[in-house]
Amino acid sequence: MFGLVSVLLLNAVAILSEDRFIARIGWGSQQEFGIQDDSIRTKMLGLTRATRTVMRPFLMIFNILIIGYEILFG
Repeated sequence: MFGLVSVLLLNAVAILSEDRFIARIGWGSQQEFGIQDDSIRTKMLGLTRATRTVMRPFLMIFNILIIGYEILFG
């Protein structure tokens, strides 16, 4: 159950659009230039970017496995 929840949360982070959602609340990359702070906001932005970049291929595999499992075993 924890694995399924983790994959769902990673999917939610992976599909966040920086142009449509993140920039709309003022956390876009345009606001980040020139800022050299270690605030929670910049760390969260870095984490979301890293998740979208690194985890996308793994999430595809995990999603296929979970869908296959759910189809076979319900």
